[in-house]
Amino acid sequence: MNTAASSLAERILADVAAISRDGEGITRESYGAGEARAMEVIEAHAAALGLAAERDRYQNLWLRLPEDTRSAPPVVIGSHLDSVPQGGNFDGLAGVVAGMLVLAGLRGRAAAVPPLRVLALRGEESAWYGKAYTGSLALLGRLPASALALRHRSGEGSLGEAMRRAGADVDAIARGEALLGAGEIAAYLELHIEQGPVMVARGWPAAVVTGIRGNYRHNRVRCVGETGHSGAVPRWLRKDALLAVAELLSRMDEHWRVLLQMGMDLVMTTGICTTPVQSHAVSVIPGEVAFSFELRSQDQETLERFYALMQEECRAIARSRGVVFEFDERLYSAPAMLDEGWIARLEDAGRRRGAVVERIASGAGHDAAVFANAGIPAAMVFVRNAHGSHNVHEAMDVADLLEGVALLGGALESVAEHAV
Repeated sequence: MNTAASSLAERILADVAAISRDGEGITRESYGAGEARAMEVIEAHAAALGLAAERDRYQNLWLRLPEDTRSAPPVVIGSHLDSVPQGGNFDGLAGVVAGMLVLAGLRGRAAAVPPLRVLALRGEESAWYGKAYTGSLALLGRLPASALALRHRSGEGSLGEAMRRAGADVDAIARGEALLGAGEIAAYLELHIEQGPVMVARGWPAAVVTGIRGNYRHNRVRCVGETGHSGAVPRWLRKDALLAVAELLSRMDEHWRVLLQMGMDLVMTTGICTTPVQSHAVSVIPGEVAFSFELRSQDQETLERFYALMQEECRAIARSRGVVFEFDERLYSAPAMLDEGWIARLEDAGRRRGAVVERIASGAGHDAAVFANAGIPAAMVFVRNAHGSHNVHEAMDVADLLEGVALLGGALESVAEHAV
């Protein structure tokens, strides 16, 4: 293990964690105080490393070697700095640190690889405003103007207001003004912790990602029935919103099971389900339920098919139970396939190190999908991480991070070698 690189990674990770702790976990709110402090910590470490740093008009942070003044479109290593509430320290941050380690390792020999920039993105997590990838979408002129009106999870304030407070040019974002076009980046590379259990179970320190699931998502669906006395209303006259939602989810779970048996890639989640607090009582028939609904797949047709099934089931249950389903705006993130050329370079970098680098699909979403779907060659490296993600128990080993960094560096060097 490179002791200097390991020590540097541990310092940066620890310093960002120190300003992010919220009880037991880590909280870096998108366009909020935690994310802003993390940006400042990264800028301070960049200055100590002698890296040039600047923020774009949308408040994403760019780093480079000051001696690298080449004007050709650069390769960008990027990730995000925000977190979910009460999350872990490595989701997103590990990728920014990886890019810094690659840059630090190239001091004095920038010409050994293509022009390189490191990008720390804002607002990747959907947990705060219900929309993922806001920093990367804005950067590429692809953030819908309607997203700026999305409300904070607390109900207080909007995404646009938070972006403006953070210093972003919200008027330009609303116009769809791109700060980068597809031809201005040679490739986008991202290192990220795996957010599931596969790599730990299989003993893989690092792996190459083949594709990223897209999703359809409703942050809030209301099922409206009729509140009543639990002892006075017989079953045939009830309009029980909770039983209607339970029936819907049960039916969708069965559809999910069948589609999986057919070999389709799909996951379904309802992470929020609640009745109005003011009417909570053991003896009250629930007249309203609010719930979230999300489905993810690497296949666009599967997304559309399953969403249509959900709408059909809602209509059928509404007729049979006398309830109404009301939907907020459907949010969409497109699936993305990653670049085979860069996948091959990353795999070759592993072989040069005497390691077989396995391939894995990403069930979670990442900014790399935004770049890929904008026509920019994109690739990802996953590093092993115990206990999953979006929780306080994320556990990435720095040795695994350095293995991922070595793959990125090796892939970059192979581009330069083939260009000679």
